[in-house]
Amino acid sequence: MEGLKNKTIMAVGGHVGDMELTCGGILSECSLGNGRIITVALTGGEKGNPANMTVEEYRKQKESEAAAFAAMLGGTSYVLPYEDGELPDNEEVRFQVCDLIRREKPDLLLTHYEGSMHKDHAACSRIVKDAWFYASIGGFRRALPSHFAKLMFTENWEDNRGFKPYLYYGISEKGFALWQEAVKTHWFVTGSTSFPYYEYYSHLKRIRGIEARKPYAESFMLLPEDYRVVSAL
Repeated sequence: MEGLKNKTIMAVGGHVGDMELTCGGILSECSLGNGRIITVALTGGEKGNPANMTVEEYRKQKESEAAAFAAMLGGTSYVLPYEDGELPDNEEVRFQVCDLIRREKPDLLLTHYEGSMHKDHAACSRIVKDAWFYASIGGFRRALPSHFAKLMFTENWEDNRGFKPYLYYGISEKGFALWQEAVKTHWFVTGSTSFPYYEYYSHLKRIRGIEARKPYAESFMLLPEDYRVVSAL
């Protein structure tokens, strides 16, 4: 995709795997366009552990899965040390994310939409919005200088309370194939019996692609103040 060439995208999720599923297509396109991708998980998402593993063992596996996905796209992963289901909604976390934004300098910042059934997702959305603000304002004095990124919100089956697809990014056949291969590094995507993650997000990307007149696509919501359409006529 022309608009993603040589860009940097940071995707921040409540758990390892959230962003890899919801916006893995745009991350793959960015990678194929000589861009740089960074995934950030505020918790490990370890409490969905398989029966043969402890929560602690699965945490280690999840961190390895995050690193493997990012590596396949030539990127970097961060997993913050908070526990699944217990993400603190405080200033400490906000400034940790702020500092990561200033360090990595993304052009585009992606995270959960606020209307979520999952407490970690909803907290993550609030945390990232504030961290995005802190990162962009030089008056918040940190170790690194301020940085501004465009902020958008991903489509997630758990975050659909009020979500309405607004902005579509087309995903090529090659980008979709890379995402399909990379996302399988996450056990829960293909191994969980609680929800058909791989099937759902594969079909969703195709549906959004049909709507966008592209092979595949992912849809996003914007901040309310960004909801403007400028006519090209």
